[in-house]
Amino acid sequence: MEIEPLQMTPVRSVRMSAESHLGETLQQPEVKTFGELLTDALKETNALEKKSDALNAALAAGEIDDVSQVVIASQKADIALNLTLQVRNRAISAYQELMRMQV
Repeated sequence: MEIEPLQMTPVRSVRMSAESHLGETLQQPEVKTFGELLTDALKETNALEKKSDALNAALAAGEIDDVSQVVIASQKADIALNLTLQVRNRAISAYQELMRMQV
């Protein structure tokens, strides 16, 4: 008995529109792909890290009087980095689980 391989076809996004009760046609908002969302999240994490580094350097140079700004920026960057690491760990775990599946 021979098993045929799966033929994967890409899913195309379909533009949908809806009609309101007033009769005008409403367009659906543009939907980002998972890759775009992931890229945006990584860019935001990088921006938070850079801002935290800049504030730490300014604090060391004596340019900042309010230390709480530096601490808050540092905590935001730490939380964003931890979230990024957890998403990466879950993605690796899911990949490893898929590789363990028997076909």
